[in-house]
Amino acid sequence: MSSKGFSLLELLVAMTIIALLGTLGFKQYQRYSMSSRHLKAQDDLKIVAEGLDQYYLKYGQYPDLPSYESMVTTNSPLLKENFIKVGMKNNDPFGQPYQGRASRNTYELKYLGVPDRTQEYPGITRTPSQITGNEVSEGSSIK
Repeated sequence: MSSKGFSLLELLVAMTIIALLGTLGFKQYQRYSMSSRHLKAQDDLKIVAEGLDQYYLKYGQYPDLPSYESMVTTNSPLLKENFIKVGMKNNDPFGQPYQGRASRNTYELKYLGVPDRTQEYPGITRTPSQITGNEVSEGSSIK
């Protein structure tokens, strides 16, 4: 007598293996998704910082802007001068607001880091010619 099909035990083993692989894949996906959002936040700060630096080179001072939001709104001198791109967000990819201010002589931009994971993905503070925190450079890999 020949049997066609799979036994219940064979199906359970196959389903367990598929579930295990799916779980591992999902964990990796979450980790790389978090890393990419962290890098996006750093890139956003870099774009605004470079826009502020270009403004300084053109006018010899930074614009007087009391908040990050005022730096990226449609009335912003950075946007009007095309120093930053249109559509910059006020919040980081995790939903936290970016922080920042600029005065004639300096500026400070802050990203708070990944919520509940600041040991692995710490915040960044940018000031003229200085970056504090653990910024990932283009050539480095993320663990």
